[in-house]
Amino acid sequence: MEKIVEGFEKYLYSKELSENSIRSYLSDVFKFLSYCKSDIQKKFINVNRKDIVTYVDILNANNKSASTVSRYLSSLKSFYTFLMYEGLMSNNPVYKVNVPKSNRNIPEILTVEEIDKLLEQPSLNKSRMSIRDKAMLELLYATGMRVSEIIALDIKNVNLNLGYIHCSGKNARKSRIIPIGTLAKISLLNYIYELRNPMVSKNKEALFINYTGNRLTRQGFWKIVKKYKRLANIEKDITPQTLRHSFAAHLLKNGADLKSVQKMLGHSDISTTQIYLQLKDDKIKDVYDKTHPRA
Repeated sequence: MEKIVEGFEKYLYSKELSENSIRSYLSDVFKFLSYCKSDIQKKFINVNRKDIVTYVDILNANNKSASTVSRYLSSLKSFYTFLMYEGLMSNNPVYKVNVPKSNRNIPEILTVEEIDKLLEQPSLNKSRMSIRDKAMLELLYATGMRVSEIIALDIKNVNLNLGYIHCSGKNARKSRIIPIGTLAKISLLNYIYELRNPMVSKNKEALFINYTGNRLTRQGFWKIVKKYKRLANIEKDITPQTLRHSFAAHLLKNGADLKSVQKMLGHSDISTTQIYLQLKDDKIKDVYDKTHPRA
């Protein structure tokens, strides 16, 4: 069994998936293998389509979301595809099992006024690290990067002369170049020369550092966003992802094409980016509500 799982892990790496995706796939498969052993007393190679359908029913009964169930099925489909490739299975029991449709909720976004209010808070704060906080928030909104991507940035990834960030993305082999605006560029310059360079210690490559001069953590970033949300008196539940959503929605509302936004966000599938078009359409409704005499 261990050799099979190790082989499956190598198979996933050959597909150039991210570390997070591989961990999720392996976790999903381990849970299913446990289910086979304890619940239906079957070896995984003897599982059929009916067993998979029953497993899906159990997941639904446990109130798993449609997106979670879809991910489980995707993981199992990959696992059994691997087993077929190894000659251990003649068919894939996950094929033709209906994938539940996930209802994508429209993400929460901030208005331009709320963004301005949030981004001005570090400038009003007198703490030493507020220079760093200003640069991070400006960069997050200027690029729409993920939290994991921001904290993983190295100083070499920043080209302030040309005004862009080189982002390695969720998968290090699928990097992208993202332009940055003037305000983000100014904030980064101030941070790098006034705070980062004098403070950086062990990890000299890290762009964003904490009080000890080491790379900032994901948890540290979240605390910073929550802090300035509170200081700005914004009632919405803001996370770093909120600024990413706002970045995409504001670009589209102001005329950016979907393909360009997809590239900047690092989405592999344009359907993921299309959800922001619903937010763009809200602008039409706002105009109607404000101007139509019978609205």
